[in-house]
Amino acid sequence: MKIRILLADDQALFREGLRMLLSAQPDFEVVGEAGNGAEALRLAAKLRPQIVLMDMRMPILDGVEATRRLREMQPDCRVIVLTTFDDDALVFEGLRAGAVGYLLKAVSS
Repeated sequence: MKIRILLADDQALFREGLRMLLSAQPDFEVVGEAGNGAEALRLAAKLRPQIVLMDMRMPILDGVEATRRLREMQPDCRVIVLTTFDDDALVFEGLRAGAVGYLLKAVSS
């Protein structure tokens, strides 16, 4: 069985690249993409992903609050936060909201 992943990032090109990278792995299935936190919550409710890769800084609803709400709605769903900022405070805020880990966008594939 494949691991179902939802991508949530306001940068379409980044989402596309991440989708291509993850789709090349036989154990992963990217089930949806969201451009903001509110859309991520709607899609997560509908698609029931096992993992959400969540950008911290998005319009409408940021990744921290979206992570907090998602963990309340779907406690079994795991969130990994994404950020371009090497900002300990922002990363820790995401982890306190319920994320299980984080990735800096600046790392190589």
